[in-house]
Amino acid sequence: MTKLTKNPSGEAALKKLGRIPGILVTAILAIPAWIIGEKFPIIGSPVLGILFGMILAFFKRPQAFETGITYTSKKLLQYSIILLGFNMNLYSVLKVGRQTIVLMLFTLTATFLSAYFIGKLLKVEKNTNILIGVGTAICGGSAIAATAPVIQADDEDVARSISTIFLFNVIAAFLFPFLGHLFQMSDYHFGLWAGTAVNDTSSVVAAGYSFSNAAGNLAVIVKLTRTLMIIPVTLVLALFVSRNKAKDSKVNYSLSKIFPWFILGFVAASIISTFLPIPDAAKEFLVKAGKYIIVMAMSAIGLNTNLVKLVKNGLKPIILGLSCWVVLSLTSLLVQFTILNL
Repeated sequence: MTKLTKNPSGEAALKKLGRIPGILVTAILAIPAWIIGEKFPIIGSPVLGILFGMILAFFKRPQAFETGITYTSKKLLQYSIILLGFNMNLYSVLKVGRQTIVLMLFTLTATFLSAYFIGKLLKVEKNTNILIGVGTAICGGSAIAATAPVIQADDEDVARSISTIFLFNVIAAFLFPFLGHLFQMSDYHFGLWAGTAVNDTSSVVAAGYSFSNAAGNLAVIVKLTRTLMIIPVTLVLALFVSRNKAKDSKVNYSLSKIFPWFILGFVAASIISTFLPIPDAAKEFLVKAGKYIIVMAMSAIGLNTNLVKLVKNGLKPIILGLSCWVVLSLTSLLVQFTILNL
């Protein structure tokens, strides 16, 4: 008898086709969010995308949509940020990057110290404490996903931490633009604030562009610079774990898996936009496509949000997450207006 052999290329093609239904759902859901957001820019299409997704999340949907929805909220969001690079100028990126390093030194230190002491006071489980601290300080779910295998956290730790961080991501997408307008912040100050004080890339994008295009552009640059801190933090944690677990010093750690590769795409797009004579119409099309995909990603994130489960995960992690987030937000503003004198 002839043995049946697997066809890797065929399986990969089927996997890609399986994403289409979920991607289409997010694309359709993004249409009203985009239209209303264009008419009422103070609300913003990304926030509306999250809101519409959260409303539909209460209704049961076919399993066939799940793969595409997850793909949109993760991979397509990264691709959309690459497209936003065509709206950037490399000289501005370098200039903002220097100021961001100073902000990061203070905000990361303040957040990690807060997580350590408040977590100890609340008696939050150690791995959950670390994950919430890293997720708040660096970049939400991505930092948690990168850190979890390094500290050998279990699924419960990861679920609790991501749920806690995501709760404040959603709140930030609505609250930050409101506070920014209330205190009459400039696009520059708000962009720095959102880029350094909002946890996840998705919420930074939502909050930034809901405030203004200029603030959104700056917030993305600052956030991408901040995301790079995943690398040194996870390296330090890996060394710490390996030192304290002499019996099993081989930590499951891979730099290629945690490195935010989409940043290289964003930088490449910025270089192309800065130095090559690309027509303005082409740049505008690429940037608009990126922004629309962002609304799709926000819709997908809303579809995966279950507020009831978030509340049921426990009060202590939520208090810890809130405390770290408040410290991070206030530290960012304090450094901006005192040390940097912006």
